[in-house]
Amino acid sequence: MSNAIGAALFPRLKFDFVRDIAPVAGSVRLPLILLVNPTVPARTVPDFIAYAKANSGKINFPSAEVGSSEHMAGELFKMMSGADMLHVPFRGGAQAITALIAGQVQAYFCATPTSFSGIKAGMRALAVTTATRWESLPDVPTVGETLPGYEVSVWFGIGAPRDTPVEIINKLNTEINAGLREADFKKRFADLGGVPMPTTPVEFGRLIAAETERWAKVARAANIKPE
Repeated sequence: MSNAIGAALFPRLKFDFVRDIAPVAGSVRLPLILLVNPTVPARTVPDFIAYAKANSGKINFPSAEVGSSEHMAGELFKMMSGADMLHVPFRGGAQAITALIAGQVQAYFCATPTSFSGIKAGMRALAVTTATRWESLPDVPTVGETLPGYEVSVWFGIGAPRDTPVEIINKLNTEINAGLREADFKKRFADLGGVPMPTTPVEFGRLIAAETERWAKVARAANIKPE
């Protein structure tokens, strides 16, 4: 996902992410969790949106860095909800979650497994960003249940140089997907908060292209610049 976002933030790269990567296979998809500090009275996403609108300029949300999945999830939330929030970049997720726990920021679209430490420290989980609810937090709704069409997943996969022969691509795809079906892989991904994401090369290519286009639109609309 970081490469899809990076293509939007760095338009003068010496390579084209979509053109120059031969998609092989997806591997894992993870949610982000919208956490709020207990000083925020909201207990639902609609409550939080109303609170953010009523407290214009007073809601700060952190991220691990400018252009991270956490940052982009927050910007997309702002665009779709009209909530007024200020992005505060940190140098890593550990610093961001520490700032949330300390009350220096009020809300955090936090990646797993960092979100686990926040929940254990008493931060309130309002929603998950994926299209469906997360098995580990089945009672926590999705953001999309309030904002239809909102969906952010942190995804990973494997690519090869664009001129890699198709028979090699297909062989790699078959072996990777077989590995993703193994119990040990599933358990490890679950421990990290993710689920396997087996795909064909064509499906993974479509995901890369769609995500690259999508985050470019968000970056332009929010006027996000690399720092």
